[in-house]
Amino acid sequence: MASEPSTNNSITSTHTLPNNSDEEVKVMVPPLNFAMVAPGVYRSGHPNRKNFPFLKKLKLKSIMYLSSDEFHEELSQFVKDQNIQVFHYKIDGNKEPFIEIEQKEISNALVKVLDIRNHPVLIHCNKGKHRIGCLVGCLRKLQKWSLTSIFHEYRRFAVTKVLADQEFIEIFSENVPYNPDFKPDWL
Repeated sequence: MASEPSTNNSITSTHTLPNNSDEEVKVMVPPLNFAMVAPGVYRSGHPNRKNFPFLKKLKLKSIMYLSSDEFHEELSQFVKDQNIQVFHYKIDGNKEPFIEIEQKEISNALVKVLDIRNHPVLIHCNKGKHRIGCLVGCLRKLQKWSLTSIFHEYRRFAVTKVLADQEFIEIFSENVPYNPDFKPDWL
């Protein structure tokens, strides 16, 4: 099960070690709402410059971005420098009463998440709450989690605006045509 979301919003800084040496240590700052979904799969809000040292430690092969917003220039340069593949799904979140995430888009994204050749992968949207919550909720359905457990995990990150997203997760029935030769052990 995923760990509690991070609420650490401090900036990257340096500190002198307690033994009074002059050696400095960089503080690692994870992105907003960062957590492990499963081995090799992480979730978060949109990473920024202060998160780059932390992301380097993950040795990411892929980043998946679920948002209709453009990829930030600073992050674009980081993924280029680190040779990280980007999957950008231009998805708007569920908004009552007329805007709904397309099940096909989530299915296509899950195909990439369920391919170990893309691991480790960081999946993120702007705040790491609703769109990622829907994607992870649908992943949990594939893992045969109960709806009660799925919704509990969703609410830990999303806090508000849960009804439309929970309904989306509950009715998600799209076929996810992942390649069984490259599926993770935890599926």
